[in-house]
Amino acid sequence: MSRRRALAGALGGTAAVAVAATAAVLLSGGSGASAQAGTPAKLSVSGGYLPQPLLTDLAAAYFTVTNSGGTPAELTSVSSPLAAHVTLHSTKGTTMYQVPELTVPAGGRLTLGVGDNHLMLENLTRKPPVGAKVTLTLHFTHATPATLTVTVPVRPTTYHPEG
Repeated sequence: MSRRRALAGALGGTAAVAVAATAAVLLSGGSGASAQAGTPAKLSVSGGYLPQPLLTDLAAAYFTVTNSGGTPAELTSVSSPLAAHVTLHSTKGTTMYQVPELTVPAGGRLTLGVGDNHLMLENLTRKPPVGAKVTLTLHFTHATPATLTVTVPVRPTTYHPEG
């Protein structure tokens, strides 16, 4: 757990939180109308990135999920060929803790960023270099389809997204 705290502290001290637009993928079709209560979740992912890991076996990932539908959706798990395990985390103050799911509110967004909700990729298969692409498969409940695969770039640890 101290390695996670060390990584969270290092990332919080060297990387700004904002998400650079890198991918936008729709999970379900629709008319593009604004969120109406009871309409299916319509999700898109944007601004994903992964700061180059400081450690050889642990990394964090950040992105924004937007829901233009009228039903909340829950991000329940994530998988990646880069890591043996990917876990969902939230941060309160200086304490990071694992959570079972993260909610994307109806008509709202879920932002994953430094010092807030984020992913932890554990037991990395390799330390990706800056410029590499990392695939993440997001698994949702209350969304059709229930999975979304996105590719995010590896950025320098000191990367400061525009925002």
